[in-house]
Amino acid sequence: MMGDSGNVRQLMYFAVLLMVVCLLQKKGEAIWLSLPASGTKCVSEELHNNVVVLADYVVISDDHVHPTPTISARVTSPYGNTLHHKENITHSQFAFTTTEAGSYLACFWADNPGGGSLSVNIDWKTGIAAKDWESVARKEKIEGVELELRKLEGAVEAIHENLIYLKNRESEMRAVSETTNARVAWFSIMSLGVCIVASVLQILYLKQYFQKKKLI
Repeated sequence: MMGDSGNVRQLMYFAVLLMVVCLLQKKGEAIWLSLPASGTKCVSEELHNNVVVLADYVVISDDHVHPTPTISARVTSPYGNTLHHKENITHSQFAFTTTEAGSYLACFWADNPGGGSLSVNIDWKTGIAAKDWESVARKEKIEGVELELRKLEGAVEAIHENLIYLKNRESEMRAVSETTNARVAWFSIMSLGVCIVASVLQILYLKQYFQKKKLI
């Protein structure tokens, strides 16, 4: 009975870890963008350093126009560096590893404004969802439970990195908040000092004025 109970606990633990992997793999999902007749449509995601990003995108004509109208695409980092730029395309992909923490922006626009209604389907994957586990399995000759354990290891590493990123962001935000509070406090003190000096000068002026008028 004790052995069966231990096996059940191990299976439950394994199932929970698999759920964690599934939740993390939701980072890879399809996004639909309806491009305006003129202008740009963008999608962004907040990412930390050293995250693998892989995306495929394809243009679909809502009016079923043939050939499919072309678009242009640009992906930029939080500091404005161009990571991907294509023109006159109907489909393409981009892949990179983040080197900056912040919001990564992917923008799309039609090459011929007014040429019809267009949609862009983006298969955006980040983190462990972007990893080619089939290649890993072939390279390291692993399969089954061992492969799932490798995925769990990747999930744990991703969680750990996310926690570190959130901790660093929290520290940065706390530092900014403390700096802002200190500046507000000094501004309040200076404002109070100015008010006191103005009040004293006003009292002295009124006293001198009343003395000249011989009212006091």
